Amino acid sequence: MRQSDHISNSAKTPAQASTDDEVIRLWLYGRPLNTERAYLREVERFRNFVQKSLRTVTLGDVQAFADSICEMKSSSVARALAAIKSLMSFAHEIGYVQFNTGTALRLPTVRNRRAERILTEEQVMRMLALTKTPRDHALLRLAYASALRISELASLSWSDLTERGDAGQVSVMAKGGKTHTVLLSVGTWCELVALRKPDSQPDSPVFGSRKGNRLSKAQIHRVVVAAAQRAGIASKVSMHWMRHAHASHALDRGAPIHLVSQTLNHSNLATTSVYVHARPTESSGKYLGV
Repeated sequence: MRQSDHISNSAKTPAQASTDDEVIRLWLYGRPLNTERAYLREVERFRNFVQKSLRTVTLGDVQAFADSICEMKSSSVARALAAIKSLMSFAHEIGYVQFNTGTALRLPTVRNRRAERILTEEQVMRMLALTKTPRDHALLRLAYASALRISELASLSWSDLTERGDAGQVSVMAKGGKTHTVLLSVGTWCELVALRKPDSQPDSPVFGSRKGNRLSKAQIHRVVVAAAQRAGIASKVSMHWMRHAHASHALDRGAPIHLVSQTLNHSNLATTSVYVHARPTESSGKYLGV
């Protein structure tokens, strides 16, 4: 190919984006709604700070932004910088910026505090035992048994439940836009089915209010907070703690890590393995004479 042809063909290559807003829209495309909202908050915070186009953002600008939020929790800082790192790397990938400040940006190390957010089996059982409302009990039981996220529990409809023999399964549109299916025990399945009213339609919510409306994530959060308070748990428990408990307790009881990873819908085993490290059952220190 002649050089003139190469230049001509390169000139015909369409630009992937012409404005910062277009880059951000392309970057967020296909992400779960909650992730999209969280990333957008961080990006808007960054844009308000630098007050310039992404095309002229330097590594110094990003580092100055990092310094400006250093008083936030380390996990919040890491989340904000991870979003900016991802955005700038994407902008470079599509040719919108010349220098990839995302590659050069170093993220802070965040201490793994997951062990502090894992309920014991006794605490979970006490929460269930002291929750007398059938709907709330079934909600907590399903959260613990299935490790579904709060958004997945809130969006659950009767059409998402399928009978399988004496028990059944629940299928949801999970994080990443994938359909995720979890098998349920006979007890959990029967308790869920008992909630269904005769006039419920396939698209009716499994967990509804007295007026028949779908419970919001805020309402579901209040259910688990109230259950934790009744059980005398002082920590600020959220529904995600039930997910942590599922992973930790299943591994403690000998469940294969790949099966736990599949149930939690993790993309790789490394994500699931943090639960093993959060509450180890063995340590070489136990073999020392001290």
